[in-house]
Amino acid sequence: MARLTFGYLYDFRNPVQWQRDWHELYEETIALAAWTEQAGFDAAWVPEHHLASDSYVTSPLIALAAIAARTSRIRIGSAIALAPLYDPLRFAEDCVALDIIAGGRVEMALAIGYRRREYEAFGQDFTKRGARFDEFLDVVQALWAGETVNHEGRFFTLKGAKLMPPAPRGKIPLHIGGFADKAMARVAKYADGYFGDVGACGSYVDKLIELGRDPAAARMLSTSLFMVVAEDKAAAMDELAPYYHHVNSSYAEFMAEDNAIGMKAPALATMDLATFKASGILDIMTPDEAIARFTKLKARAPALEHMMFMRPPGLPAERFKAYAGLFAEKVIPAFV
Repeated sequence: MARLTFGYLYDFRNPVQWQRDWHELYEETIALAAWTEQAGFDAAWVPEHHLASDSYVTSPLIALAAIAARTSRIRIGSAIALAPLYDPLRFAEDCVALDIIAGGRVEMALAIGYRRREYEAFGQDFTKRGARFDEFLDVVQALWAGETVNHEGRFFTLKGAKLMPPAPRGKIPLHIGGFADKAMARVAKYADGYFGDVGACGSYVDKLIELGRDPAAARMLSTSLFMVVAEDKAAAMDELAPYYHHVNSSYAEFMAEDNAIGMKAPALATMDLATFKASGILDIMTPDEAIARFTKLKARAPALEHMMFMRPPGLPAERFKAYAGLFAEKVIPAFV
């Protein structure tokens, strides 16, 4: 059973209330990802959204290449990239280039997304994104396997496509996210692991069994974007709530646009700052409480191998280091 590791997600947002020079913000964020490697974390992840008012990162592979060049040990990957928005050959090639730069440390997490406007901006049919994703996966995995691909499908046509250079490890490890039953079936069929909520791990394992795959080989990455470790929880709430409130508000707006995330009810809702602070969404724990929490999660879902947190937009770099450093010092050693 793989040990539980920890890392951070970096979305490179620049909200108007904490507006920064763009180059300074990107340089600082990349430097923080490199710092987490030295602090003892095990991964750095970059997500993807488009048309966000706070300029949420749109080009995860480019950001990951910069992080790869500044690090040497940690895993790096998308979490998640909106796969149906990509050309499969270009995506497969870019992932190989990234993995070469990183020395074989890349793992990609993909999903279909849930915002119609992102698909419309790319001239694509939002209602066909699942079928497009499945075809995309067939093509990409054939390319990563070293095949010469001649493919004429519903969404993509390729003639004599082949990766040169090939995928260094014969593949790029792939995780797929989602909540709906179709999404879980896609994870079991195509992915090396599931990216999502621990509560859905049982459904993922069930789908593996249905396909005749070994459930003991299940792998899972999960997020805990609103979790922070602090010695003084009240002081941390006062300091951190405005930054995480922005995150809550933006994701709530995203999810409400089309109600297409695959959950029975949206996970987040818009609220004022005072309500947010009282809601319990921002989960601040002492180091001992965090150790107990993650020990229970690992026991509940043995496939869980990695948890990712986030550096909320606007939080000064030195304050991020203070909270992340405490986690590295007091929590990570319990899982080594």
